[in-house]
Amino acid sequence: MREIVLDTETTGLNPFDTPRHRIVEIGAVELFNQVPTGKTYHQYINPERGMPNEAFEVHGIGDEFLADKPVFTAIAQDFLNFVGDAKMVIHNAEFDMRFLNAELEWAGHRLLPNDQALDTLKIARSRFPGSPASLDALCRRFGIDNSNRTLHGALLDSEILAEVYLELTGGKQPDFALSQTQSRQNAADQADDWRPKPRPAPLPPRLTENEKAAHAAFVEKLGDEPIWTRFR
Repeated sequence: MREIVLDTETTGLNPFDTPRHRIVEIGAVELFNQVPTGKTYHQYINPERGMPNEAFEVHGIGDEFLADKPVFTAIAQDFLNFVGDAKMVIHNAEFDMRFLNAELEWAGHRLLPNDQALDTLKIARSRFPGSPASLDALCRRFGIDNSNRTLHGALLDSEILAEVYLELTGGKQPDFALSQTQSRQNAADQADDWRPKPRPAPLPPRLTENEKAAHAAFVEKLGDEPIWTRFR
């Protein structure tokens, strides 16, 4: 099963404000059967408007940096090609999906179905009701290193979210993953070899002669056909 762990950075909170708020960065990480494949998508985007100071303080992406970056219309199809029909894993999916679909609509492209997104914020709140469920809080809970996250960044956040998602769902970790071919081969190799082999020579008895004699005397006191003799 292919999944895309995704995050965006924007100029504000609502794409339908006046002037419009826009996406300025998309970062995504591909998982296959809940194992990172190493494939990523990362794109900075010129929002065709100024960057509000409050947004700059969150992600540190400014007007000068974005001036030579492509506009969303120029990258929309490449983004859709990368996502395809994979499930998108997003923290607070409603926010990112609203922006993505607004941008896609303005660019004249198909919209992404809302049910294509899986919201890790909802999963975390369901698993840990009443506890903080921000990405930083979940990193602390699961012992995930997010020390490089001094500012929000879409690709870094999607990489961290991929680790959080695997912890939330009990998914596979890349360091311990075996390919399906390897797993099947290992199972086949072990199928006929799981039983212990007979010892080449019996172990020497640990009973002394005196202990054997004492045991025989005890059994004689049990009468005719004691139960002990049935299992010799």
